[in-house]
Amino acid sequence: MKSKKTLFIILGIVILILGGFFYYRYYFVFGEGVKAGQLNYVVKKGYLFKTYEGKLIQTGFRTGQPGAIQSNEFEFSVSDKDIAEKMMVNSGKTFELHYKEYVNSLPWRGYSPFVVDSIISIK
Repeated sequence: MKSKKTLFIILGIVILILGGFFYYRYYFVFGEGVKAGQLNYVVKKGYLFKTYEGKLIQTGFRTGQPGAIQSNEFEFSVSDKDIAEKMMVNSGKTFELHYKEYVNSLPWRGYSPFVVDSIISIK
């Protein structure tokens, strides 16, 4: 009788630890912020889970070399269909996008750990 109780307690602790680990790896928001740049593309793709994936081209100056321009690419996933469609019809324009960064990606959320959740501005 006592061994069954101990087994259930140990099993409960293991389930809690695995649940916490899963939450941290896939649902914990590690960081969030805003990126600005020219929208290169947004596409809907995937084998089993169709997700929206995009790329934003950021321009900036390379440190240490005055006047040298470098291009930074920000690859992201979009969780909301309405946001993705708005981005598709405005491809090539300058966007300011709010995103959340997760530790790992999930197949139904997209390929990237960076998930855009809102558009701040379109120019």
